[in-house]
This record gives sequence, C-alpha cells and structure tokens, in this order.
Amino acid sequence: MPPSNGRPEPEVIMNFSDGYSYSKAKLDSACFAILENGPVKAIKDSKPAPKKEDIDFIVNEFEISRAQAERSLSDNGMDIVKTMHALINP
Repeated sequence: MPPSNGRPEPEVIMNFSDGYSYSKAKLDSACFAILENGPVKAIKDSKPAPKKEDIDFIVNEFEISRAQAERSLSDNGMDIVKTMHALINP
C-alpha cells in the first residue's frame, strides 16, 4: 500500500483508465449539498453579444425593430449572412 502521509485513504468507488477516481465521501457530500440546497441551476452558455454595426445594418435594411434584429442574430450564431438569409426566406 502506498504511503498516505498519515491521512486515511479515501474509499474509491471506481478507478478509470485516465487516472481519475471517485471518492465515496466526496460524492456523498456533493449529493447531500444538492439535497440541502436544491438542484444547481444550469449556467447559460455565454454567447458573444451581437455587434452594434450588424444590428444597425439589419434594422436599416430590413426595417425591423432592434429587438427582432438582435434575436435574429443570436438565433443564427451572430453570423450576419445567415441572419439575412433567414430574414429573406423565413
């Protein structure tokens, strides 16, 4: 058994081929924290904000509101060409 510097070796649930393993104590404490505090809310992917020039261009060319232009850009991955195609061919 390898030396553990005086600390007890944690109970291992499973060892993986890449060297990672789960400790039963850490897994239990994480589960109890979730039970006590409720489920953790998922963090939204932080998408880059649409460029002001792109929004202004779409608003002026397609005569739509700024909110519609921003939504359309975000739906099309901030790609102005895809956004224009989506607005022309709904």
